[in-house]
Amino acid sequence: MSESLAQERQLVMKKISTTMDDQNITEVKREKLGVGVRGKYFTQFKQDSNVVILQPEIQKAFPTSEAVNKALATLLTIAQETRNLTEPAKRTSRKRAAV
Repeated sequence: MSESLAQERQLVMKKISTTMDDQNITEVKREKLGVGVRGKYFTQFKQDSNVVILQPEIQKAFPTSEAVNKALATLLTIAQETRNLTEPAKRTSRKRAAV
């Protein structure tokens, strides 16, 4: 019984060949693929990506994405603190004590 298990393991553990001859994939000629369309997926990519193009002056000031993120985080913190300072204080209404 152990011999049959050993034979099964050998069959399972054989490496799969990755040569083109063994894969039986037919070669496709460029002519059959048709004409490519430039920018076919550009709009979809633009909507789904988070790539931002910086102006050259800004790119010089913030050369890495870490520098940009740090500056924006600081700006956001300042904006939130400023909003808290300029908003009128919220008052809670007090109930009168019963006499």
